[in-house]
Amino acid sequence: MDLREAGLAAVDRGVPRATVATDFAISPATIKRWLRQRRQTGTVRPRPIPGRPARLGHALDAGLTPPLQATPDATIAEHCAAWTTAGGARVSPTTLRRAIARLGWTRKKRA
Repeated sequence: MDLREAGLAAVDRGVPRATVATDFAISPATIKRWLRQRRQTGTVRPRPIPGRPARLGHALDAGLTPPLQATPDATIAEHCAAWTTAGGARVSPTTLRRAIARLGWTRKKRA
């Protein structure tokens, strides 16, 4: 954000766009895009990365804590199987690992 604001402030002061581009090591097209974005939206914040919303994200985050507390030594595969048998949708091990990481759980197991 600082680079965007500083570059646009220089353009607003009347510095030529080509000079701003070389001084800030950005392309003139980037300056043009930032100016258009500021004109259309009123801000130069980065836009969100597009993509489809998560299907299981909130449900998995909300319902995963009790099984993790009940069986903290279970493997990822066992947690996936337990989630599916408990009535949840089938979840991949990668999705489950990401959900566990979002909750702040570690992978350490008891000896």
